[in-house]
Amino acid sequence: MKNLLFPYDEVRKLQKALMLQVDEAIKNKHSLIIHAPTGIGKTAAALSPALSNALEKNLTVFFLTSRHTQHKIAIETLSRIKEKYKTSFVVVDLVGKKWMCNQAGVSQLSSSEFGDYCKDLKKKDLCEFFLNLKSKNKLTVVAQKTLGDLEKKSPLPVEAVSQICFGNKVCCYETSCLLAKKAKVVIVDYNHLLNPSIMENLLKRADKKIDDAILIFDEAHNIADRTRKILSQNISTITLELAAKEAKILGFDEVANILQAVKELILKMVRDKISIEETECLVKKMDFYQPVDELVSYEQLCGDLRFIAEQVVEQKKRSFCSSVANFLESWSGPDEGFARILAKGFTKYSKPFVSLNYKCLDPSLLVKDLVKKSHSSIFMSGTLTPATMYCELFDLDKEKTITVEYDNPFPKQNRLSIIIPETSTKYATRGKEMYQLISEKCSELISNIPGNILMFFPSYTFRDEIYRYLKSSCTKTVFLERSGLSKEEKAELLERFKSYKNAGAVLIGVSAGSFSEGIDLPGDLLNAVIIIGLPLTKPDLETKELISYYDKKFGRGWDYAYLYPAIIKCTQGAGRCIRSETDRGAVILLDERYAWKRYFECFPKDWPFIITKEPIKIIKEFFEQKKD
Repeated sequence: MKNLLFPYDEVRKLQKALMLQVDEAIKNKHSLIIHAPTGIGKTAAALSPALSNALEKNLTVFFLTSRHTQHKIAIETLSRIKEKYKTSFVVVDLVGKKWMCNQAGVSQLSSSEFGDYCKDLKKKDLCEFFLNLKSKNKLTVVAQKTLGDLEKKSPLPVEAVSQICFGNKVCCYETSCLLAKKAKVVIVDYNHLLNPSIMENLLKRADKKIDDAILIFDEAHNIADRTRKILSQNISTITLELAAKEAKILGFDEVANILQAVKELILKMVRDKISIEETECLVKKMDFYQPVDELVSYEQLCGDLRFIAEQVVEQKKRSFCSSVANFLESWSGPDEGFARILAKGFTKYSKPFVSLNYKCLDPSLLVKDLVKKSHSSIFMSGTLTPATMYCELFDLDKEKTITVEYDNPFPKQNRLSIIIPETSTKYATRGKEMYQLISEKCSELISNIPGNILMFFPSYTFRDEIYRYLKSSCTKTVFLERSGLSKEEKAELLERFKSYKNAGAVLIGVSAGSFSEGIDLPGDLLNAVIIIGLPLTKPDLETKELISYYDKKFGRGWDYAYLYPAIIKCTQGAGRCIRSETDRGAVILLDERYAWKRYFECFPKDWPFIITKEPIKIIKEFFEQKKD
C-alpha cells in the first residue's frame, strides 16, 4: 500500500478494499457513497489515496467534517503519513472564522453577526491582528516568519496555529488562508464549502479551484440537514422589535416605524390565517412581500437596513437590522424546493412571539453543483444507509456515482442486540400507565447491567416524564444531559460519567443530542446503550412538507423524510457502545415499533437482533461471559 501512502504498518482487509475503491473513484473522477461502520478505519482509508492522487496530479484534498474530534484524527493521520514516508506537504486546519478570531467577546455572536463585525473592524483599520499581516500590500516580516514556521511544523491542529498567530499578533484565519495556497490538504467544517459565499471567499484567498478539488465528506449522514439549514432563514416579531429599537436609537425613526408596521403585518397574517387551536400554517411569498412593498419599496427597505447595520456595528458587535435584512433578501427567493411557514411560539421565558420561516427542503440545491464541479467527491459515514437514498437526495449523476455498503467488522459475539417490544412512545399511547411501564423496564435493565449505561430518549420532555418515575427506583448514579451544553460542559460531564466505570452510572440524554454522536467510550467505560422509543422528527408543517416534497420527487417521502432519519439517529446512538474489536456491550431498543417489519428492515443487514419480552436472563448470561 506504499503507493497510496497508508500511515500504518498493517492494513485491515476491509480497509484495503475501501482504499482501493476511493483510489479508483478519484482516478475516474467519480463520486463514492460509502456506508462503513466504526472499526474499518475510514479516515485513513480515504485520506491516504486522496493525498496520493493530490500529490501526483496537483490536486487539493478538502476533508469536510462537523466534528472537532475528527479534525484531530485527520491531523494525526496526516502526521503519521508525513513521518512514515518522509514526504513534504502542507496541511491547513480551518474551523469557523469566528472561532479562530482572538478579538474579545466574539464567541457570543452568530456567524452572520461576526461577519459584519469583522468587516467593519477591517474597514476601519481597528483590528491589529489583520493590520500586522500586510504593509503596502506586501506581507510583513512577522507574517512571513509566521507562515514559514507553520509550513515547517505542518500539519498542526487549529488550536496550535491559533496560539502561534496570537503570539505573533497576526490574524489566524487570514494566515491560514495564505498558508492554504501551498496546502495539499485543507480540513474544514461543512459550511466552508457548502455555503456558496464562504466557499467563494475561501477558494479565492487560497488560490484554489473547485475543479481541482477532491472532496471527502466525513459523517455524511449530516449533510442533508446541514445544507437545508444553510439555505433556510427566519424572522420573529421579537427580532423586528429589537431592530426597530436599534434604528430608533440611531435616529432612523422612519425605518423604525416601518419595522413596527412590518411586525403588525405579521401579527395580522396570524389573525387571518391561523385559528386559535393551530400553531402554524403555510403561506405564499406574496402574502408577506406584497404588503411590505406597499408600505415601502421592499428593495429600499433591505438597503436601508444594511446601511443602519453598518452604523450599529461601529458601536457594538451585533445588529438586529442585519438579521432582518438577511431574512428579507432570502424571502424573495425561489418557491421550488422551499416551504414558507408562519408559526406561533413562546420563548423559554414564556413570552409569545410569531415567526416567519423560509425553509429549504432540497439539499441538492447546494450539493449537486458542488459535486459536479469537483474532481471527485467521497461521502462516508457509519450510518450512510441506504446509500442509494443519498444519491437521490443529492441528485448525483448515477452513472458517475458508486454506492458501497460494508458490514460491521467487529466480532458479532461481542455485541448483544435486543428489541423489547412491550412499550411504545407513540403520542396516542403516552400517559401515566405507559410512563410507569417504561420506567419499570428501564429500572430492571439498569439493575441487571453492570458498569456504565447510556440511555437515549426521543426528546427532553419525554425523558423528564419518565425520569419522574425512574429516579426513585434507579440503583445507579444518574447524570442528566441538558439542552445547549457547551463543549467544556459536555467534556466535564463525560469525564464525571467515565469515573463511575466500576460502580456504574447512567447518563440519560436524547437521540441526536450531545452524547449520541461523536464520543468514544472504549473498553469498560461503557457496557450498554438503551434507546427508548423512536427518535422521529416532530410531525410539524416543515416535516409534512418535506415528506410531500420527497414523495413528488422520489416517491419515498415517508421513508426519506421521516423513517430513515429516525433509524439513523438510533444507530448513531447505538454506535457509542462498540468502538473497537475488543469492546463488548449490549444495545437494547425499547419500543414495539422496532420489531415491526417496516422499521426492522431499515437496520443494517448485519445487525443480529433478538426480539424478546424476557431479556434479563439473556443479558445476565452475556455479561457473565464478558466477566469470564
